[in-house]
Amino acid sequence: MKRDARAFWLRYPGHGEIRTVALPEPAAGEVLVRTLCSGVSRGTETLVFRGGVPESQYTAMRAPYQDGEFPGPVKYGYLNVGLVEEGPPSLLGRTVFCLYPHQTRYVVPAGAVTPVPDTVPAPRAVLAGTVETAVNALWDAAPLIGDRIAVVGAGMVGACVAALLARFPAVRVQLVDADPARADIAKALGVGFALPEDAAGECDLVVHASATEDGLARSLELLAPEGTVLELSWYGDRRISLPLGEAFHSRRLVVRGSQVGTVAQARRSRRTFADRLALSLDLLADPAFDALITGECSFEELPQVLPRLASGDLPALCHRVLYDSVADSV
Repeated sequence: MKRDARAFWLRYPGHGEIRTVALPEPAAGEVLVRTLCSGVSRGTETLVFRGGVPESQYTAMRAPYQDGEFPGPVKYGYLNVGLVEEGPPSLLGRTVFCLYPHQTRYVVPAGAVTPVPDTVPAPRAVLAGTVETAVNALWDAAPLIGDRIAVVGAGMVGACVAALLARFPAVRVQLVDADPARADIAKALGVGFALPEDAAGECDLVVHASATEDGLARSLELLAPEGTVLELSWYGDRRISLPLGEAFHSRRLVVRGSQVGTVAQARRSRRTFADRLALSLDLLADPAFDALITGECSFEELPQVLPRLASGDLPALCHRVLYDSVADSV
């Protein structure tokens, strides 16, 4: 039986299209998933959309089920929630999360999908990949009870980090962003908010996620002596300058990178990628995370919507893509 699905492809930087793709028959140990919704990771995916992945990072930036090559044509994405239509009995009929691009149906190994807990609505589960990044960042940062912490950059990743930090006992956490409208996001997540010039200093830890040179410089300014900036931003093909003069050395400050492609060193011996993703899905039982979904469109609209997301004409944290009305041929 011939099966077709429809997928979003970046034809070349700045121009996307929907293509028909042939689906293989699921083999033993594989699942056929019908997508319910997917999420556009605004930072990474819009960088890919505009062709901003440096050639030196083509391999590092590959998504798990990417087709094609940078800068295009390429099928890219990794926030997919769907329903298992064929596969092992333990997964049949289950709602699952998968690091798969924007496509109406797909076939992957059963081990590539993670069941969504009954406590998490499918539309919210598209945030699992972003919460996973936040979990890994906090494994790297290892905040302590009573720490004074700032999160600079109230995008998807920064907001997720702040939301998780708000659960730590006796921690002072402040979400910092140049856009005053992000105060509403902070309030929904239960954290304090400040503009960069008003942020509280003497921080033990600053998590930087604004992907701006000014944001990183301000992060260093907010540190107490021997404090750490955990850098989560991905700058792509942009070069930035870092102010390492003035008090950087005398205050013994630290800038440390964190990247979700590797499980944090402190957890590596006893935690797996699957453990991290399952934990992230459990955390999404909190309805506060719904505040991070700031836009929606249908799958058919995605070629027109992604250019607007990439240009900033359509502001969003996580933009959700809905598939209910999409029909495939069988």
